[in-house]
Amino acid sequence: MINIPRIAYKNLLRKKTRSILTVLGIALAAWVLASLLGFNKGYQISLGKDIDNLGYQVLVTAKGCPYEAATLMLKGGTGLRYMNQGIADSISSQPEVDEVTQMLMQAVFDPNKGESGGITAYLGIDPATFPRMKGKMPFQAGAWFTDPHADEAVMGYEAAELEQREVGDMLLIPEKNVEVKVVGVLARTGTQDDGTIFLPLATVQKIFAQEGELTGIGIKVKNDADVAAFEERMYRLPDVQVVSMTQVKNTILTLISTAKVMVLSIALIAILIAVVGVVNTILMSVMERRQEIGILKAMGAKAGDIFRLIWIETVILCAAGGVLGCAMALGTAKLTEVLIRRLLPYAPSGGLVTIDARLALFTLGAVTLIGLLSGVYPAWKAGSVRPLETIRSEVE
Repeated sequence: MINIPRIAYKNLLRKKTRSILTVLGIALAAWVLASLLGFNKGYQISLGKDIDNLGYQVLVTAKGCPYEAATLMLKGGTGLRYMNQGIADSISSQPEVDEVTQMLMQAVFDPNKGESGGITAYLGIDPATFPRMKGKMPFQAGAWFTDPHADEAVMGYEAAELEQREVGDMLLIPEKNVEVKVVGVLARTGTQDDGTIFLPLATVQKIFAQEGELTGIGIKVKNDADVAAFEERMYRLPDVQVVSMTQVKNTILTLISTAKVMVLSIALIAILIAVVGVVNTILMSVMERRQEIGILKAMGAKAGDIFRLIWIETVILCAAGGVLGCAMALGTAKLTEVLIRRLLPYAPSGGLVTIDARLALFTLGAVTLIGLLSGVYPAWKAGSVRPLETIRSEVE
């Protein structure tokens, strides 16, 4: 009994260079497809986690660009305008509000960070509401502030490593020449909190001479609240803007989806090029082996046997390319993530490229299906070879 898969494999080895180049073309197309799908999945998961970690559904800031304000808050950045602290009291009185937390973000230029210096951001928080709204924030050492007006700091994991500070150390705020005591260091969370330095709100207002001022108010609404009606009333407040974190998430994902369509188009072009390469390789192989195919048919091989032989060769090339492409996507996921972070104005703190077994199997299945379709014509062409004509042409 003829072992058709074994014969197909040996036929591909006859022209190793051509077969390898075809597999590489397919692998590149599979790599682009897997990386794109992995980015789409990873970005949505990480963005959702970042927004969930904020602990509130609505953010109130001073007038300006709402999405830029929300992005700066997510990243721990600065540049927000100020609003009066009294606004928080009027918001708290709304029936839909479960709890509010007040924040004041400030930035200081630190000449000790690198050759050109750097910016250190300090986030003033309400010790009574912020930890509760944020939920569980594990500590590596220490705890939250001992007093709402204390000159104390809680440092995120990365901030503590960068400043080389431990619980009990004093932390100097550059430009202000003020020292605060480190009373806690948070464990690594993989979120924006890792790079944040938290101080009591009253302490930040005092040190930076911003008494009665805020940069943000986080609002947690009740479960049965009409969020749309609540936001509509908030819009009427003077000199403030309301940002729904769900809207921010959807807006960012919409922008990413637009970019994804462009990249998907590139992936489609790469796949079409790979398909053309596969068809060309198999057709050339069929033309070179016309006499051989004719002899096989003269010895009793049926058109279906020849069809399966050539079709299996195509599937082997595509399957090998799909496996290699998935392996490349897994191996370069971290590099892809670094490149994406440099290109995107805002990238979540978690992993941006998530390639799991399900996604890899989907990519492999898609590439193999393409191989099945692209192999139909070459296999039909080989199966339609007439043995007498090919043998006669060989003799001539």
